[in-house]
Amino acid sequence: MSRQYDRLKSFVADLEEDFEKFYVKKNKAAGTRVRKSMQDLKALAQEIRVEVQAIKNDM
Repeated sequence: MSRQYDRLKSFVADLEEDFEKFYVKKNKAAGTRVRKSMQDLKALAQEIRVEVQAIKNDM
């Protein structure tokens, strides 16, 4: 697998605690962290999309 895939899996795994704190324990600060993390995830996804497109174009 690619390094980017490992990075994505690690990123998502790191979010688990804040998701639980927000959805289960109703912690508002965790909700803020989840929202920021989702924005960071969006940026990571875009970075991966650009990389995949570049590799695909080079094939």
